[in-house]
Amino acid sequence: MELGNKTMQEVSTPLPHREGSGESRYFNPERETMTREEIEAFQLERLKETVAHCLTNPFYQKKFQEAGITADDIKTLDDVRRLPFTTKQDLRDTYPFGMACVPLRDCVRLHSSSGTTGNPTVILHTQKDLDEWANQVARNLWMVGLRPDDVFQNSSGYGMFTGGLGFQYGAERLGMLTVPAAAGNSLRQIKFIKDFGTTAIHAVPSYVTRLYEVMQQEGVDPRRDTKLKVLAIGAEPHSEEQRQRIEQMMGVKAYNSFGMSEMCGPGVGFECPEQNGLHFWEDYYIVEIVDPETLEPVPDGEIGELVLTTLCREAMPLLRYRTRDLTRVLGRSCPCGRNHVRLDRMRGRSDDMMVLRGVNIFPIQIEKILMQFPQLGNNYLITLTTDKNNDNMTVEVELAEGTDDYAALEKLTKSITRALKDEILLTPIVRLVSRGTLPVSEGKAVRVVDKRKVYQ
Repeated sequence: MELGNKTMQEVSTPLPHREGSGESRYFNPERETMTREEIEAFQLERLKETVAHCLTNPFYQKKFQEAGITADDIKTLDDVRRLPFTTKQDLRDTYPFGMACVPLRDCVRLHSSSGTTGNPTVILHTQKDLDEWANQVARNLWMVGLRPDDVFQNSSGYGMFTGGLGFQYGAERLGMLTVPAAAGNSLRQIKFIKDFGTTAIHAVPSYVTRLYEVMQQEGVDPRRDTKLKVLAIGAEPHSEEQRQRIEQMMGVKAYNSFGMSEMCGPGVGFECPEQNGLHFWEDYYIVEIVDPETLEPVPDGEIGELVLTTLCREAMPLLRYRTRDLTRVLGRSCPCGRNHVRLDRMRGRSDDMMVLRGVNIFPIQIEKILMQFPQLGNNYLITLTTDKNNDNMTVEVELAEGTDDYAALEKLTKSITRALKDEILLTPIVRLVSRGTLPVSEGKAVRVVDKRKVYQ
């Protein structure tokens, strides 16, 4: 691994591959179609280089000393389990640049979290880091059928949030005309979609549903009045039921995307046209699923916490980073021809879990049930309160259409309550509200408000 700052010309940028007169399904065939043996050999070589690079940093020097290991101890891929974990708190404790493995003069950009609960987390990038990130995102977009003659509208936040710039540079790397619309201003978004012939959109799932509601209000049918063919959705947990509802509304395929700023941003995992799990690119990351309590590996198919090790990062490589996201391995092969590990959609975050009367509940479980009722809209809010030392959950959900049939509403409320009880094992208070009643966010949707803290 050559380190230090590089110019654009020095970075190996895979170009869309063509075989004979037919177009390849792969943006980078050499990397995307590796066998499992080739993937693991590639990973081991890169892991050894990454570990040696990390040990130029005092943080990791101390970690390795405490663990009693050296770089020479990494002889097989299984030895990754001997490495120390890295956490978000480590990033906060070393704020702002304490985990850099190259001089700041070699870095060209940083991204940062909001830091609402303390020091923000800062991730540094060299030019090569940014180019590799663009390659990852371009690979994902090519995989779902986008090509240079498509028009890509990025309805995501820019700035410190990685979703905007990550997809922007990936779409440009692929060669598409890009529309950096950013988040919000739905009327303008719709005008751009129609006027520019937008064929693909990236947005958080909750905003796609909001965009469809405004289309309905404006008399715009996405099937009839637009050229849309692909949606890339991510940045907030969403259920399969929510994805299916989005596809039905917009009339196009919606592909699940996974990313996080600590791993660069979007591009870490993406669905192929088979839609049978997220392909995590193992030429860029080592993927582990561990028990969040014991931190021991769990068997394939069992839900655990996702742990990632970067393999191509110059500025801030991270070893065994605990993402707190919960998922499971679905397989390591796919009819699409890629053998990179397939993971299930994120079930939520271990630190987003609600504990109510001793029961562990994730917001996505509630969304899964609500999306099964066609009478309901897409916006909902879960509020947790305490009354006389008892914790309560109230689920407010908007109706898809207004109605004065109170008997039907009462019946619907009972059906939803019963279905939720079967799923989460306790009985919530369900309130059906008129469309447009609940707050709408242009970024990630706020789904849970925990008011119990005022009693603690």
